[in-house]
Amino acid sequence: MRAVSVTKDDDQYGWGRAWSGEAPDALASPGLYDGIRVKRLAAYAIDFVIIAVLVTVLWVIGIFFVAVTFGLLAPVLTLATALVPLAYHTALVGGPANATVGMQVMNLRVVAWNGNRPGYAQAALQTALFYVSMAISILLVLAVPLFNPRGRCLHDYLAGTVTVNDLHLRRLAAPRRTFEHHSR
Repeated sequence: MRAVSVTKDDDQYGWGRAWSGEAPDALASPGLYDGIRVKRLAAYAIDFVIIAVLVTVLWVIGIFFVAVTFGLLAPVLTLATALVPLAYHTALVGGPANATVGMQVMNLRVVAWNGNRPGYAQAALQTALFYVSMAISILLVLAVPLFNPRGRCLHDYLAGTVTVNDLHLRRLAAPRRTFEHHSR
């Protein structure tokens, strides 16, 4: 029989606090940030397709209700359409995986700057800041990561988060666990 002892902060994914203090330096832990810029773009492309499908389904269903109510629900459908990306990113980044579907495919994970898992409030803040910065200037979103070694975007700085390679993060966390074998 095997008994597994994990730290108090670990959850169902085996992820607890990623580090203490501020995020590791890119030179000290390069594996956390290798290829992060390209992976983030690819992850967002995947998420964009998923969000587009969700919005399309919402509109297919919503148009029926707008027609039945003679247009009275049109503002509600418009608001719901705007909230889909916010809800998608907030629910998934603040949830147990701390990553959207695209991020999971690309083996990325969002971590708070101090190593904790971001909650729903921090995920909502990060998402809102992302879309606001996109609306102001897409160049800000794309240029800021080029000038810092961790590949952090403007919304990451403002929300106090960092996106890292999840597989490398799991390897860093692995020594925290102890395994004991018990025989009967």
